[in-house]
Amino acid sequence: LNLARVTRVVKGGRRFRFRATLVIGNRKGKVGVGVAKGSDVSDAIQKAFNDAKKNMVTIELAGSTISHDVSAKLGSAKVLLKPASEGRGIIAGGAVRSVVNLLGVKDIVSKSLGASNPLNVARVTVKALLMLKAPRVPKTAEETIVEAKIV
Repeated sequence: LNLARVTRVVKGGRRFRFRATLVIGNRKGKVGVGVAKGSDVSDAIQKAFNDAKKNMVTIELAGSTISHDVSAKLGSAKVLLKPASEGRGIIAGGAVRSVVNLLGVKDIVSKSLGASNPLNVARVTVKALLMLKAPRVPKTAEETIVEAKIV
């Protein structure tokens, strides 16, 4: 998702480290966001991968999309996620696209508002996805008929 060189100023000069922000997923309903620093790029990426594995969450999907509209806020980053009809595709930008793609969602509409920091946007996207309720599936034909009469 992101790789940055960060600097710490000490008496002898500047010390450089690398910060890696990583999103991992199995495209079957599991996704995780990890961030870590290391003295070299590969070290930072490996640590971030382990952090992302530790932060993996499971999300119930409704076929190729999400079950309902959801929005979440974390810091000043806000994200809106809406289900889309089949074949619409992933309409999302930046970190939101990475997260929902690795989650396994194929059709979704999203809007990222406020801060555009990739780490915060990825975290708020996962937070929004955790707020999703599982899609209801009628157990019997009778239950479907009763619900249809109420609506």
